[in-house]
Amino acid sequence: MHEQITAACDGASKGNPGPAAWAWVIGDATGEVRRWQAGPLGTATNNVAELTALQELLESTDPAVPLQVRMDSQYAMKAVTTWLPGWKRKGWKTASGTPVANQGLVMRIDELLTGRAVEFVYVPAHQVDGDPLNAAADAAASHTARTQREAGTSLGSDLPEPEAGAAPRAGGGRARKPAASEPGAGRPSSGRARGSLKARFPGRCRCGKPYAKGETIAKNPDGWGHLACATATTG
Repeated sequence: MHEQITAACDGASKGNPGPAAWAWVIGDATGEVRRWQAGPLGTATNNVAELTALQELLESTDPAVPLQVRMDSQYAMKAVTTWLPGWKRKGWKTASGTPVANQGLVMRIDELLTGRAVEFVYVPAHQVDGDPLNAAADAAASHTARTQREAGTSLGSDLPEPEAGAAPRAGGGRARKPAASEPGAGRPSSGRARGSLKARFPGRCRCGKPYAKGETIAKNPDGWGHLACATATTG
């Protein structure tokens, strides 16, 4: 019986659509990143980046070995686990009769999943005590989306550090708390940091992840987004 491969994958799009990239990381028995890969996608949506990350991970791992995939994209996970069987029955149409979005990617992932033992685990993004492998994949995808340059273990690249607000990599200790002089430090959760406001409408941050109506957001060089992402830019 082969030991299970523990991995995480993530995609990023700076603008949705905008400069995009995919990334995956594979951990060892202690949770440390053993190898990783990231690649640019040019201009693409976040959903395309998330699905491509999963496809690349599946293509880069031995199908004979059980695989656990940690993801923060509910869309990508549900697309290939919950919605896919119904789409196939309907001839790759949604319940409303429209063509399935990103059909080519979903069909390829369906092929790669056939006959494999794959466990999907949803992990929330940008959590201080979140999943270290997901944080590493998120950082790699976000960095590559900005640089549009392929990176990874095979190229001798250093793994980018997780962005502010993300979980630390295994063995790196807890994510630090903001210093007293940093935005949001020492403020109650119901308050606002300087230069921030409550979102009037849902939107998407420069990191490629969405924010909800009513969530506290702050200005960054690319628009409005998560407080942590704005802090990472100005801190």
